[in-house]
Amino acid sequence: MNASPSLPPYTLPLAGRVAVVTGASSGIGAATAKLLAARGAKVALLARRKSLLEELVADISAAGGTAIALPADITEQAALEATARTIASNLGLVSIVVNNAGLMLPAPMLEQGSNDWEPMIDINLTGAVRVIGVFIRPLIEAAARDGVSDLVNISSIGAQGVFPNFAVYCATKAAISHLSRHLRTELGPKKVRVSMFEPGLVVTELPHHVTNKSIKDSLLNAEKTMNPLLPQDIAEAIAFTVSLPKHVNLQQVTIMPTAQV
Repeated sequence: MNASPSLPPYTLPLAGRVAVVTGASSGIGAATAKLLAARGAKVALLARRKSLLEELVADISAAGGTAIALPADITEQAALEATARTIASNLGLVSIVVNNAGLMLPAPMLEQGSNDWEPMIDINLTGAVRVIGVFIRPLIEAAARDGVSDLVNISSIGAQGVFPNFAVYCATKAAISHLSRHLRTELGPKKVRVSMFEPGLVVTELPHHVTNKSIKDSLLNAEKTMNPLLPQDIAEAIAFTVSLPKHVNLQQVTIMPTAQV
């Protein structure tokens, strides 16, 4: 594995580990993939947009890291299983999974917007569970070998708060948070750490997927007035969490902009 030329070996706490990052083509996923690679991990990048993944691989490689691009839709079981086989063959045994792929759309109940409900449920919840199901055995095997492995689920402050017009989105994230709590009871005894991150407002491309102009404008205006989090802020917290001593599990991390209440 190539070490980053900007970091001496003793600063590579993730050397020897293989990480999978879903939703890696932009935002939190891309920032996390870059940082994990900079800290020494070999990283598999999963997302649907091949060209963006290839650009990210080029950036990571130029910095001395190791990454592969694996275009995949996490809602497709067969594609995920094929991706897992490719990772095992090319990078080795997965010991970090960052379950990040997600979609945020307003879906007011009065509008009966199943075109918005269904993709969010498919990606945010069903897709996330599929990712866990596909990589759970490698995580358990890595934990048995190394004494620890990490499953990091990206939820949202929406799992805790109340946000008009985003009931379905918030419900999917609440499900991820509660799923994570329960998975700890299954996986903790097997030395697989389960962590959930519940970020507040982060500058990502998610608001740009919103087609309702007034809601979109409100989200973008909040970014201008609140000094929101950056994807790199979340990436730093994730990298810290998976680098902790083996007996330490940071279970729930709520990260907010200072001005967001």
